[in-house]
Amino acid sequence: MQSQEHYNDEILPCVPELCRTALRLARGTALADDLVQETLARAWQARASFRPGTNARAWTRRILFNTYINHYRKKKREQEALDELRSASRTSHRAVHDGFGDEVAAALRALRPEFREAVELVDLRDLSYQDAADQLACPVGTVMSRLHRGRKRLRSALRGYALDQGVLRRAA
Repeated sequence: MQSQEHYNDEILPCVPELCRTALRLARGTALADDLVQETLARAWQARASFRPGTNARAWTRRILFNTYINHYRKKKREQEALDELRSASRTSHRAVHDGFGDEVAAALRALRPEFREAVELVDLRDLSYQDAADQLACPVGTVMSRLHRGRKRLRSALRGYALDQGVLRRAA
């Protein structure tokens, strides 16, 4: 196992070049800093496999490239998972609106997004106020307020349609 002194003598002089390479790979300072830090941590963990006197520069660069590739693959898998979730969300969203007439769908679309989301989650997807609040990342009271306002605006927007369809009676 390599000692702290050997590690400092062999590996630490490679840090400036690692920083430049990481900046070029990551095209951003935050990720580049993370890559260099992860590379140095992995080099420390694998110090037993490094033979003093060999090319420390090439060894650390290989660790850096492998770290970057792992990060890139992880980011790609996360993006694919997000895309799949969005696709499933759009599909379920369409299924909720499939039974509506054009007027109702248009009235829903005309609502401000925060009201529409509350109405869709609670009234159309049958979520509890708490579940809707968790999904919208807001307090339960806010969900209740948005739901009230959204329903009120929908009622107002659809009043004429409801009268024409015979759902409501005209006042005498």
